[in-house]
Amino acid sequence: MSQTTTFEQPNTGTWDGGNEPFKASYGKLMMWFFLLSDAFTFAAFLTTYGLARHRHRAYEGTPEAFTFSTEWWPIPDKVFNAFPGFHGVDWPLAFVALMTMILILSSVTMVLAVEAGHRMDKNDVQKWLLWTILFGSMFLGCQAWEWSHFIAGTEGGMKLADGSVIHGANLIVNQYGPPLFADLFFFITGFHGTHVFSGVVLLIMIFINTVNGVYHRRGHYEMVEKVGLYWHFVDLVWVFVFTFFYLV
Repeated sequence: MSQTTTFEQPNTGTWDGGNEPFKASYGKLMMWFFLLSDAFTFAAFLTTYGLARHRHRAYEGTPEAFTFSTEWWPIPDKVFNAFPGFHGVDWPLAFVALMTMILILSSVTMVLAVEAGHRMDKNDVQKWLLWTILFGSMFLGCQAWEWSHFIAGTEGGMKLADGSVIHGANLIVNQYGPPLFADLFFFITGFHGTHVFSGVVLLIMIFINTVNGVYHRRGHYEMVEKVGLYWHFVDLVWVFVFTFFYLV
């Protein structure tokens, strides 16, 4: 008596497993999902900022006559007008513009690092990663200075109704305007700064791996590409933070 054995045919469809339906590896796909969820978080923060600002009265006079008051939302030009080493100068948003330029440059060097990874050029990957780490660290240093200046405040401060004068800002009082302005500044820019710090740590880790030849032995530099996605996201978010918080 003969027996016939039938083997199950392997699945070959796009969604049958073992494939890359989006033409991206599992790691890159998970990075995209993470960035998408993070984008929703930042969008919620910036929407909150917009609603808070809309709820407060806007200043209606000329910029030259502007004074800090809790009655109206401050003009960013008058809050962020200091520059390191130039005490007393009035350079509206000049330092923030410099910070933005540094972050944009870091994105350029990150693109070059990813491109060098595609060419399997280990030396170029190391070089451009090092520049990206340098620019990211510079941005964090600039943000630390901006925070310290924001917390310390100006010499004149703001005079309250009871005659007392407050200087600088924290989570309770704010010389520049309503306390909510300072709260949102610390929260949003601090959250973004945490992302930049995390990105610099990741960059240092993959730089060390690159120097040790880990990715070269694997035959690809996909990890550099994944960290690059994260870094570009952080840069892109800063553009929105810069627009909402400093320009509008």
